[in-house]
Amino acid sequence: MADTPSAFLVVRLDDGFGDVFPLSAGQQATLGRAPTNRIVLKDDLCSREHAEVGLRDGRWRVRDLNSLNGVRVNGDRVQGEVDLRPGDEVRLGRTSLLFVEDLAQLPETPLGTETVHGQGPEDSGLAIKKRLNQTRFLAPVTPENEQTTGAQPVLGAGPPRHALSNDLALLYRLALQMGAAETVEALCKVVLDGLLETIPAETGAILTVPKGRDVPVGQAARGAELEVAAFRHRHNKEVRYKRVSDFVSNEVLASREAILAEDVERNRHLKARESISEMGATSLICAPVLFEQKVLGLIHLYCADPRKALDGEDLEFAVAVAKQLGTVLHQMLRSQSLKAANRSLRDQLKAESELIGESPAIRDVESQIARVSQTNATCLVRGESGSGKELVARAVHYNSPRKDGPFVCLNCAALTETLLESELFGHEKGSFTGATEKKLGKFESANHGTIFLDEIGEMSIGTQAKLLRVLEGHPFERVGGSTPVQVDVRVVAATNQPLEENVRANTFRKDLFYRLAVVQIVVPPLRKRKSDIPLLARHFLQRFVRETGRKIRDFTDEALQKMEEHDWPGNVRELRNVVERAVALGTGPFLDVGDIWLSSIDLLGHPSASSSGVPGLPPYEPVSLEELERRHILATLKHTNWNKSQAAAILNIERSTLDRKIKAYELSRD
Repeated sequence: MADTPSAFLVVRLDDGFGDVFPLSAGQQATLGRAPTNRIVLKDDLCSREHAEVGLRDGRWRVRDLNSLNGVRVNGDRVQGEVDLRPGDEVRLGRTSLLFVEDLAQLPETPLGTETVHGQGPEDSGLAIKKRLNQTRFLAPVTPENEQTTGAQPVLGAGPPRHALSNDLALLYRLALQMGAAETVEALCKVVLDGLLETIPAETGAILTVPKGRDVPVGQAARGAELEVAAFRHRHNKEVRYKRVSDFVSNEVLASREAILAEDVERNRHLKARESISEMGATSLICAPVLFEQKVLGLIHLYCADPRKALDGEDLEFAVAVAKQLGTVLHQMLRSQSLKAANRSLRDQLKAESELIGESPAIRDVESQIARVSQTNATCLVRGESGSGKELVARAVHYNSPRKDGPFVCLNCAALTETLLESELFGHEKGSFTGATEKKLGKFESANHGTIFLDEIGEMSIGTQAKLLRVLEGHPFERVGGSTPVQVDVRVVAATNQPLEENVRANTFRKDLFYRLAVVQIVVPPLRKRKSDIPLLARHFLQRFVRETGRKIRDFTDEALQKMEEHDWPGNVRELRNVVERAVALGTGPFLDVGDIWLSSIDLLGHPSASSSGVPGLPPYEPVSLEELERRHILATLKHTNWNKSQAAAILNIERSTLDRKIKAYELSRD
């Protein structure tokens, strides 16, 4: 004999109650769509095995079986399992169940309407008729749901909606219009027009989360924090928007569920009265605009005519539009964010591409850039390593009509011949070992922009021939491919090698040299524009102070003088590294002589390099080891501004040993 029921789950409907499911103390009752459950729910939003209800330790409890859409008890999502008390509402998908221990505990009034009293006088008499977080428009169309909705024509509303197919057609048309919107304001106006065309509401508004304000998943926004993105009154364009009470908005934002509410006095007195809001609405729909449970805004629709009312079909349509709006709005905001980040990065990159200096040499370079950038001529930038050839190439690009296109860099000396060809022109899948997928080359990536080929003198003869054909306007083929690829790319090349000598040595093609050297820009070494050293040093100082957060204000005059007297064999790159190291190791508000560590490497071909027979070394001089040591110690002390601790560290001797040698050699500052 079956166990005597000791509790019940009763299906809650808009107009009363539905099926009654008895619960027995000795059995666990599972709920879900699968026919193997004790309580089978015909709800497409329920999981196959959604939840379990049972009596444990003398208390009835409900447990979520890792369902997709979760279980809610009295509006709160169940984490694990919770106790049930008589009168608790259990929601699974669209299904609402009332838990009672005796059927006599069922209320006499229909449970489809819940009267909620807020904190303000405008909320008295608010009756929430229906809650909804999903919509039938997301379900496949079947003969069962392709039925007339029963909606009656309403005076002043749009055309009557007789079938699901009509609503789907409206949603499709609205989707096309939403996709064509270019701004958030335009998008919200399109959505509002579509809603008022379909739903018999006099007033509609869309509220959005303010720019820069993010409502994380799991947290509730506040209605008062939302901004009006669009508002429309069906008959009077001069009507100003009045917000619905914060209580209604906060209720929707907290539950993430749309609600249909009406004035509880409406059925008693068919006249307009101010109950739900200052607008005197007799019924309203408030739907959250979400993307993956993240709040993006709200949709408000009001009906103020006592002869009309918004119904469940209107709520279904509003929820469908709100879900569609949430996806489109998220993508639009994401696109705007990416565009802003792209502009910021481009501006930052452009700022870092500016040439720093006021010397006549750098002014001449800037003048050449200004003239060349407005043409499509191929440029060859020449200069010593570290002198700023890439900065010149970037300046040519960002001052040209191609500035909105890509700027792509490739170091020709860093790759083998095979890999360089693949990087330049791309390759097809399977063209060589390791080519697991098709790859676009740098030329394709730089289409309608500029490609910068650094160390062009290191390119092999075979690759030079293919590059020459591209420069002459011919299409190219990817490695392992046969499809011609045509691109529109400006080429800027750079080298620190004497290409004329390479041409004479047959290591560089003469025709390619002439094709590259249409315009030549020679970047002067730093030693030939020493007046720019203070400007460059302070420029790098500000950058590294900003990056590291150090409290360093400037250089001392002695430190700047020391840098100006240096020949800078590594050019601007060396200066940048020296300043970066000084900022990292400096301790005071000013960087002094002792903070500036300079390289002792001499320049190849510099006047000091000659008869020693070894490039970079001074000429031979017949002196004793003792005299050589004395000179070296004195030079080291001068280098460190007579900081004996630093000098001892450089010489790799003890401080006491240095003191003895200073005394023995009779060294002094003078």
